[in-house]
Amino acid sequence: MTRIASDLPETAHRLTRKGRELQVRVLELTDVRDGGFVLIFGEIDDDCLVRIHSRCLYGDALGSDDCDCGPELDKAMDLIQGKGSGVLVYLEQEGRGAGLIAKARGLRDGDLTGADTFTSYRSMGLPEDSRSYELAAKSLAALGLNTVRLLTNNPDKAHALRAAGIAVTPVPLLTRARSARARQYLEAKRKRRRHWIPIEAEAPWAIEASTVVEDTAILPAVIDDEPRKRRIHWLWRSRESGFTARRRAKKAGLVATSG
Repeated sequence: MTRIASDLPETAHRLTRKGRELQVRVLELTDVRDGGFVLIFGEIDDDCLVRIHSRCLYGDALGSDDCDCGPELDKAMDLIQGKGSGVLVYLEQEGRGAGLIAKARGLRDGDLTGADTFTSYRSMGLPEDSRSYELAAKSLAALGLNTVRLLTNNPDKAHALRAAGIAVTPVPLLTRARSARARQYLEAKRKRRRHWIPIEAEAPWAIEASTVVEDTAILPAVIDDEPRKRRIHWLWRSRESGFTARRRAKKAGLVATSG
């Protein structure tokens, strides 16, 4: 359940982040599994930036290097703050909806067997991902948003918003893996859940991304565990073709692979 108009004025306040102030208002989404909070920054309108983020204690609060959750949230907030407005939907969906204890058990299984957490969850009799974004989508529609620029690499989030009648332009988030575990996790998300981790020139679900005006950025190569091999794990293009981006990477002395 979402309470919209009545709660907004009484939660309005200022937030200082990275030396700059933002006006923010807060709404609560009440649901046992998929609830959380909607943070509205500045004055929003159609085509505003939106981030739907599932809580990750390790990444968001503890700064873990083993996932991309914290860096994605930080990047999303940087973009929203740069625009002066946007929406963060922060959902209490720790461990892809399974909770922190299940997440910890899955990570332990991975330490012992080398399995990714999706495989570990299945071995424990849990769904790979039990999250729903329906409530988040309904909250955005209740705010009067008809079109949004969604900061995500997850196609399920885009599908949920479209099912709620909201037109979506996906804006993939580029973050650099900070550990070997993080690289493995990103690859598992790409293979098992079709997350668009930008290591390919095209994203099958994010056709609209080709029209998004964002700065083209090829991130520096991540040194691989194998000696003398360097790979680019993220290759992003905005107003240039994938071929052009690869050619620029080659000139820079970097080798792009499909990982």
